Amino acid sequence: MNHVKTFFEELYKNFNERNIDAVVAHTTEDVKWANGMEGGYVYGHSGLKDYWTRQFTLINPKVTPSEVSVDGENAKIKIHQIFHDLNGHLLQDKKLFHHFHMHHNKIDRFEIGDEIAD
Repeated sequence: MNHVKTFFEELYKNFNERNIDAVVAHTTEDVKWANGMEGGYVYGHSGLKDYWTRQFTLINPKVTPSEVSVDGENAKIKIHQIFHDLNGHLLQDKKLFHHFHMHHNKIDRFEIGDEIAD
């Protein structure tokens, strides 16, 4: 379990540092990733890179994991996300769940879960 927690802490750290290649390296080539900005999904490494490249030109997100639970190949991560616009104005501050499905120690599907009321 500790290695899974470390895996996701590193994943979110790389995301927050905009190290897209390091995050994508932890996904399968045909990854299915929920598009939190426009709805639907993005697919594959190039789709994921394009999505984040576009996202980072519009907003400045920071996502911090606080709890990790694992059931077989599924991981449920409680996160705190804070989004600012590029001028530093707060757009969103909420807690919710992220859901990951793993395949051979790589992420092959990502879903955005329910918001958590404080």
